[in-house]
Formats: sequence, C-alpha cells, structure tokens
Amino acid sequence: MHASLIRRQLSGIVPPKIASKNLVSGGSGEGLGPLVNFYSKLPKGNASPRVGGIKGRYFNGDNASGAPLAWLIVGLFGIGYTIDYNMHLKHHKNHAH
Repeated sequence: MHASLIRRQLSGIVPPKIASKNLVSGGSGEGLGPLVNFYSKLPKGNASPRVGGIKGRYFNGDNASGAPLAWLIVGLFGIGYTIDYNMHLKHHKNHAH
C-alpha cells in the first residue's frame, strides 16, 4: 500500500487538535479560561465505589442475601423439568410401554 493511502486510513484515529500553540504558550492564556473553569468545578478527592445492578442490590450492603441465586437454581430446575417432561410425552405419543 502507498504511504498516502495509509495516512488517509489512519486520519480518523488521530484525535483533533484541542488547543493551538497560540492558546497554550502565547501570552495570558485567556482562551483556556472556560477549560480551567470546568475543571475547577469537578469534585476533588477519591470517588466512592458504586456497585449497581443485581450485585449491588442483593449481594452487597445491608440487605445481602442469596435469594436470587436460589431462585435462579429453582428456575433452571423448573425449565429443565418442563423440557424433560414434554420430551417424555412426545416419546409416549407413538410408543406405549
């Protein structure tokens, strides 16, 4: 492949320029004011760990229990038993014991 073709394909991967040389090094840097204002409003310190979803609701915290796991086992058993029973009925449809 040609070098220009490779450059054209990789141009979408390279991020755009965020700040120009004049904004960063030229003079007072007034153009960076909104960026500094944005970052100064962000919370400082360590982030509290959050666990959401089923794990956070049932397995972590004050109300931790194994009930969802038990219900999963019961549900899988019920589905398996239903499939096995229906296959058994299909077997007896044309073949009596």
